[in-house]
Amino acid sequence: MAKEYRFKAIGGQGKLVQGTFMAASGKAAKAHLNTISQKYQLRVTSFEKKRDWLYKVYAEGKKKPFNGRQSAYTKQDVAAALTRMGYTHFQINPVLFDIPQRVGLPDVMMFIKLSSTMLKDKMSFGKILEMLSEEQSNRTFKDALQQIESQLKGGAEGREVFSRFTHIFGKFPSFMLGLATKSGNMAEVFDATSKFIERDMEIQKNIKKALISPMFAVLATIGAVMYYVVEIFPATAEMFLKFDMPLPPLTKGTLELSDWLSVYWWIIALIVVLPIVAIWRWWSTPKGRIWKDAHIVKLPVVGHLIHKSAIEVYFRVFGTIYGGAGDNIETIKTAAEACRNAWMEDRIKKVTIPLMLAEGEALVPAMEASGVFNRTTLTRLRTGQETGNILQAAQQIATYYEAETTYKMNNLIEYIQTIVGLIITIAITFLTVVSAEIATVSPPVK
Repeated sequence: MAKEYRFKAIGGQGKLVQGTFMAASGKAAKAHLNTISQKYQLRVTSFEKKRDWLYKVYAEGKKKPFNGRQSAYTKQDVAAALTRMGYTHFQINPVLFDIPQRVGLPDVMMFIKLSSTMLKDKMSFGKILEMLSEEQSNRTFKDALQQIESQLKGGAEGREVFSRFTHIFGKFPSFMLGLATKSGNMAEVFDATSKFIERDMEIQKNIKKALISPMFAVLATIGAVMYYVVEIFPATAEMFLKFDMPLPPLTKGTLELSDWLSVYWWIIALIVVLPIVAIWRWWSTPKGRIWKDAHIVKLPVVGHLIHKSAIEVYFRVFGTIYGGAGDNIETIKTAAEACRNAWMEDRIKKVTIPLMLAEGEALVPAMEASGVFNRTTLTRLRTGQETGNILQAAQQIATYYEAETTYKMNNLIEYIQTIVGLIITIAITFLTVVSAEIATVSPPVK
């Protein structure tokens, strides 16, 4: 998460210079400061990171002190602020273990929706930021809103300010919120942004229901069966072997499987775990993410829905900012970054945009050359280009694929849940039959 840093330096003719900037890490902050000092011939005298401080104030006329938390660069800054408020007796200590709270999409969406409602009531955006930051329970989000309010009041450009908080809002919401600050209708832009976030959350939830939740359910079932076969079942079945009793075929086979698993379980674990770890590490790299997203759309049953969901998000973003950004290339790039498919983003940036910039290719042929859009999408775009209404075509594509993927994804989720239920039923039936078969074992009659 990006942190704020402050530096003081002496410039040309002994003039005192002070500035602040955001950086993702201390190393990145030092590198940026070094660049600034070399460019402007500055001699840095102090360099501080904004951090949180805990204070306890002993106010006159009150028996108990009250506590508080404040972000500041130094202890002296907090003391100066408390002194200006009229307090003279206080204690200030740094927060030693500062674990930042994660800001989720629901928090961001709620902020945008509330902002939109209050903007429609003609409330100033500065007042909205002040009010919502006071009511915010997430400290990370609260600090971000306070910094945004302060920077906007200081005259900073909206898009520049929100671009510093992409780690909080995400790339596309940050772009849109920055765009809204210089828009004639902020409430409309905020509504479009909340619609994007809401739809993005719905797509992620459906993908989890269709892929991740069933996978964990099946793995948990397999784990339970393995534990029964390896640990619980032998404790009962081996008792009959001591008395040289003949075992039924299923019980005998299960016991042999248990003995084999007891010896070679670690080989199976390595065969399963090592590829998963290797693939996971590969997918965490830029090339791995592109490879994963290029092949996930080819999966049977669910792949085409994931692909269409990414296309829907792309054109929802494209349709939202087309024309308002003032730069169609920036619109295409921003939409590619927002579609949450690294393969589509890579192809659009490396094929579509260079074709339009270097060779002057039209939008639709350049998109077709990327190879990431299906025939239906390209046909509708080509019609929009011929009629001079690309914006309407983009909005229609997003609306159509939203309806199609929502309907088909719900059906797919029900189908997958049925399959998972069948697997669990088979596993339970197997355990029941094996357990019941032991009851048929009896000592030989002599």
